[in-house]
This record gives sequence, structure tokens and C-alpha cells, in this order.
Amino acid sequence: MRQVEGIGPLTALAFVLTLEDPYRFERSRSVGAYLGLVPATDRSGERDPQKRISKEGDEMLRKLLVGSAHYVLGPFGSDSDLRRHGEKIAARGGKNAKKRAAVAVARKLSVLLHRLWVSGEIYDPLHHTHRCQEKGRLEQRRWAGGAKRR
Repeated sequence: MRQVEGIGPLTALAFVLTLEDPYRFERSRSVGAYLGLVPATDRSGERDPQKRISKEGDEMLRKLLVGSAHYVLGPFGSDSDLRRHGEKIAARGGKNAKKRAAVAVARKLSVLLHRLWVSGEIYDPLHHTHRCQEKGRLEQRRWAGGAKRR
């Protein structure tokens, strides 16, 4: 977990001790909800307003993850998919755009840490970007191959 930039020994330890058994979560996306990093819901009739985060789960770990997210988004964070995701949310503007971006990156961090813990994979900061570029190259090859046949 420490291979992810912004995750220090305290955050990694708190994450492991809070979750205890990584296999009790069927999907990594459930970890964000377990830690209270997803919006609460209040469905009433035709309305479905987006509310603040639910703040369920361990408060200390949530604060540590948000602090790590601030590091990723701050001036010392290097280029990564997490940083790009946060910058995209912050660019939307609005009153609390930067705070909202930090919480969104914290949720993604929790999902990423769980996934790395379960799979034992090596962290690639630009995994999503590389996949999209490779997919684009394959699309271009298919298109170019089809144009030659005509």
C-alpha cells in the first residue's frame, strides 16, 4: 500500500487495522461506502437530492485518507490517474469544488488500496491512462486496416 504516493505508514496501518479482513468485501467499491466516503441518500417521491458524505465508519481513517488525497492534489503530488480525476472534479468549479475533489480522491484511494491489498499487484500511477491509450491504438489499427481493404 505504501507504493501509492501520499500513503504513509500511519494511513496504511490504519487501513489494514480498520478493514481487518480484505475478503469480507465482495467488491473493492464497497470499501468507500464502509468508510463513509460516499454521498448519503434521501429519496423521497420524485426527488433524489445529492447530500453530503454519510460519515459512517472509522472517522480517523477517513481523515487520514482525505489528508492523503490533499497531498495527491497538492503541489507535491506527481502526475497520476488519481490526481487527474481530482483536478477534473475541481475544474467544474462551484463553492466547494476543491473539498469535493479531495473526498472523491479519498474514496478512490480507499478502493485502490483495497484492490492492491487483495490482488497483490504492483501500483501503476497511470494505469487507466495507459489502458485508454492502448485501446485508442487498437481502434486506430482496426480503422486503418478496414480502410486498406476497401
